[in-house]
Amino acid sequence: MSELTLTVMRLGFLAVLWLFVIVAVQVIRSDLFGTRVTQRGAARRGGEPRTRRQSAPPQQQRRQEGGRGGNRQRRGAPTKLVVSEGTLAGTTVALQGQTISLGRAHDSTIVLDDDYASSRHARIYPDRDGQWIVEDLGSTNGTYLDRTRLTTATPIPLGAPIRIGKTVIELRK
Repeated sequence: MSELTLTVMRLGFLAVLWLFVIVAVQVIRSDLFGTRVTQRGAARRGGEPRTRRQSAPPQQQRRQEGGRGGNRQRRGAPTKLVVSEGTLAGTTVALQGQTISLGRAHDSTIVLDDDYASSRHARIYPDRDGQWIVEDLGSTNGTYLDRTRLTTATPIPLGAPIRIGKTVIELRK
């Protein structure tokens, strides 16, 4: 074999070895520090108003909206889920009619890095009337809505704190 071929093979082997080391370091880093959570739409608007308006009864709201047809949301309906306390404070998830899962499992919508959270802790989903519902999924330490431990699926009032361990989540406009 020529000297040039031997040198190219050595450099190729060295490049493959370094690629292996870099991939191994990335895997170890992701295991130690977990997944990266990005804040979606955080601080798009200035401050959030703290006052709540009284809403009309559901029958009156349907009349004001023009019936059940269309894809429009109710006036005053929440548009985002905000983590207000805990390691993910400031994280925002847009509410688009999909179920939001909460827990330590990596496939959850909001992955909680909390010793008091179960892998599949709770879920938040919309019902037919556009009201958002929170349901505890049989967690060990429980899910709390306004200091009340949940035993059944419960509607979430706008701005009411949902507590899972050290994490507090709220529905906001």
